[in-house]
Amino acid sequence: MNTMTAQQPGPQARHSPAAELRPQGENASNLPASEQPARRVVLVLGSGADAVRARDWVRAPFTSIVAINNAWQIRSDWDYLIHPEDFPAERWPPSVKAGSQTLVTAADYVPIQNAFGGFVYAGGTMAFTAAYWALGALKPDVIAFLGCDMVYDDGAATHFYGRGAQDPLRADVTLQSLEAKSLRFMALATQENCLVVNLSQQTRSRLAYPRCDPQRLTHWSAPTLALELQAQRNGLDEKALSAALGMESALDYMVASGRYWEVSDSLDAGKLKAIDQAWLAVDRTLAPHLPPDEAPNFIPN
Repeated sequence: MNTMTAQQPGPQARHSPAAELRPQGENASNLPASEQPARRVVLVLGSGADAVRARDWVRAPFTSIVAINNAWQIRSDWDYLIHPEDFPAERWPPSVKAGSQTLVTAADYVPIQNAFGGFVYAGGTMAFTAAYWALGALKPDVIAFLGCDMVYDDGAATHFYGRGAQDPLRADVTLQSLEAKSLRFMALATQENCLVVNLSQQTRSRLAYPRCDPQRLTHWSAPTLALELQAQRNGLDEKALSAALGMESALDYMVASGRYWEVSDSLDAGKLKAIDQAWLAVDRTLAPHLPPDEAPNFIPN
């Protein structure tokens, strides 16, 4: 089985201004197909009940499929299977196609996660771990999520294979607000020139990303992608974003090993909740949709 070590992104990424993106897209639309810049679209596939929709999708427009844990069972053409250290070996796929399929382990994703601030700030659940790994290792233009809504209503099926462990809802100091963690990822992704969307059709989602139909991705031109990315950036409050990053830097909760649970007693839940509040304030449109105890304390402009 293959493993992969990806090049780490720079620790202080900066997004390109719209003036640098727009001309590329406009010129690309007039080029023959063979000369148009390739758009790298990554599907991050989780195990939510909604994930089964991906079974019937054509491979295009996805250039890479990153399956999380058991999600490799949904499609046989996955490219990367990412899993935590305690993922049982009996749940691994029976075989891995040499040269086209790769197992991504902690040795691969921990360094990349650390380059984006570490697990304490990113949120210690595999949906976010997979997202940051894909962002740093694959450097895509779009990351699209499916089966990662992290909403578990009472019912027979919480996952595509039935009832599973509701890992993101466990008592964990890094997961006090899933919305804040998802918004943090989107904000940092835009700094890497990467658009983030949610392909889910579920009524609710803990991901703070715009919904998108996979068929739209197939037909997006370079100019359309540039406009969508700029619109996503425009929805973020840059001052609030800088404030949130500043709070993280000042607190300096970096656990280089990635095993933050080994030092959880030293992590101040109140200070981490304040950072979550700061991230929620990056996008004011979230406030009406959050439970009262997660409503952000807005940072004034």
